[in-house]
Amino acid sequence: MTNGSEKQVLVLGASGGIGGEVARQLRDAGWRVKALKRGMDVPERREGIEWSGGDAMNPDHVRQAARGCQVIVHAVNPPGYRHWAERVLPMVDNTIAAAIAERATIVLPGTVYNYGPDAFPSIAEEAPQNPLTRKGRIRVQLEQRLHDATLRGARAIVVRAGDFFGPRAANSWFSQGLVQPGKPIRHIRVPNDAGVGHQWAYLPDVARTMCALLEQRDGLEPFARFHMDGHWDADGTALAEAIRDVARRHGQNPTISAFPWWLTRLLAPVVPTLRELREMRYLWSEPLRLDNRHLRAVLGDEPHTPLKDAVEATLAGMGCITPLDTASAPIRPR
Repeated sequence: MTNGSEKQVLVLGASGGIGGEVARQLRDAGWRVKALKRGMDVPERREGIEWSGGDAMNPDHVRQAARGCQVIVHAVNPPGYRHWAERVLPMVDNTIAAAIAERATIVLPGTVYNYGPDAFPSIAEEAPQNPLTRKGRIRVQLEQRLHDATLRGARAIVVRAGDFFGPRAANSWFSQGLVQPGKPIRHIRVPNDAGVGHQWAYLPDVARTMCALLEQRDGLEPFARFHMDGHWDADGTALAEAIRDVARRHGQNPTISAFPWWLTRLLAPVVPTLRELREMRYLWSEPLRLDNRHLRAVLGDEPHTPLKDAVEATLAGMGCITPLDTASAPIRPR
């Protein structure tokens, strides 16, 4: 039996990067956090999170897990990009059905994939969405379904941000393109064209932003969209230099070079991840920056960890360096 006033949340994708960060932060804020995991036979409570067996592709599993929840965090993706196009929309439909039944708020980690060059370089929440890619078109459909769900009793908060990085962001450009996880840093590969700016988002900051917005969810629009500024790398060199500075403090001396896009062309037919990376090539050829004025108007400040602190925590979490200080990175207002 649960207390009727208890704050409950279902996090789909809690074993992943952003889902895990949001789950832990909501747990620390006093929420009862529930999560699903494929292949789990016996429910268990681990690190303050209630795990049970279930699949986001199964509507009954999602509906049962969401019972009593005021919030559903939809941070789930098919593993390894397998069957991405076939599974993304059915999974969000299951979340929507559960949210309508519970009159719950859905939280979605958004991306810049929704936008094409006609919206560049500075993008506000209401900018037109004319994506160039298959993945981008699916993201537009996903958000449209969330919008339609708000007309049927659900609410939705979409937080769009740049490329994720963080200690547990295994499936990211940082960990798959710039450096190699689990190894000393010898080479840093920069994906953007020379002089082209790029936007990055530190996962713990994204999670803090989502948690802060949830505290104000009753006062937001039914379909609320927010853009984060995160870390803006004005010429595409700041992040690489921060990685090298951190590496040098740990006795490493990596080189910086251009990302080998030619290699993705050769391997894309047989490596799904590289095929997905190559599809987003245009995002590294032109500068685009999400405008966070709406977010700052609601929250006052955007949660922001200094770049070198964020990079150090990320590299330590990836096993590239040994942490010098295990304390959490400080949060400073922008």
